[in-house]
Amino acid sequence: MEENFSFGAATGIGSMPGGDARETAKTVTGTFEWPEAGMAHLPELPARGPGADMIGRTAGILVELYARVEPSGWRIGDRPGRDTKRARSWLGEDLDALEEFTQGYEGPLKVQAVGPWTLAAALELRNGEVALSDPGACRDLAGSLAEGLRQHLAEVRRRIPGAQLVLQLDEPSLIAVLRGQVKTASGYRTHRAVDRQLIEATLRDIIGVHSPENGPVVVHSCAPDVPFALLRRTGATAISFDFSLLTERDDDAIGEAVEGGTKLLAGVVPTTESPLSDPAGSVMGVRTLWRRLGLHPGLLAEAVTVTPTCGLAGVSPAYARRALAHCVKAARSLADNPE
Repeated sequence: MEENFSFGAATGIGSMPGGDARETAKTVTGTFEWPEAGMAHLPELPARGPGADMIGRTAGILVELYARVEPSGWRIGDRPGRDTKRARSWLGEDLDALEEFTQGYEGPLKVQAVGPWTLAAALELRNGEVALSDPGACRDLAGSLAEGLRQHLAEVRRRIPGAQLVLQLDEPSLIAVLRGQVKTASGYRTHRAVDRQLIEATLRDIIGVHSPENGPVVVHSCAPDVPFALLRRTGATAISFDFSLLTERDDDAIGEAVEGGTKLLAGVVPTTESPLSDPAGSVMGVRTLWRRLGLHPGLLAEAVTVTPTCGLAGVSPAYARRALAHCVKAARSLADNPE
């Protein structure tokens, strides 16, 4: 499934503004029409409240683990309560809307979930510390997430049988977990860094839920210092990142990733309300990087998918529509003029 897989020219990250699931699904599927414009995705609408946010949404798909909202955030509980039910209801509404606008769809379709380490850094245990503080809790959480993802992907596959499903794992806290920068409940200390081999093994297990038999897996982080080499070792097909946060320190890792067949979802379109540059200007940095690395220009359209720098939940619906359309235009510019 993964060999020669095309993510398309452009796609979104996941979150969108507002609370209208039908209108948002219509916008996303209409903007990213396959194969000309890119890859549609299942939108997330966190403005609706707890359960529609990225942590609550993923907590809602866990199996035999449940979470509820406390003043400090999401906390693991003993049984499903109203917060779990609300998260599952929001997800069902979003799937209904997406299904309506993907009748007969046969292109790639991306669904997003929070990865195991960002989830462990966010979900609290009964004592108020995050799951990251307890290795046993981390194992249980990863196992529950794996089974929940199996069921979630099967449900999407049932609803949209012609789609080629792509799983995106959102891991914005991964670097903080690696470096021991996740704060304790008191805020005065940090949890110790997790062993890199354990981080890799856990991610590899979660990625194995979907890849390689069923489809590609993208790991997304819009934080600085994305660990490209580590993510490649986990078996991720593609890495999604904020292009503006790259430095020349990342050059070697990116060059090795491209030459090794890893796809890049490059976030180049701003996710803060601002005037958008011309499409060619948005991808100028990508072309410059390609030249600096000595990569063949012909690889650009095949290796790079254009995205916003991160989610679009914080902007107006009008700007979100313009930003997604701009991704498509920028990707076309990249394909038409790779040098």
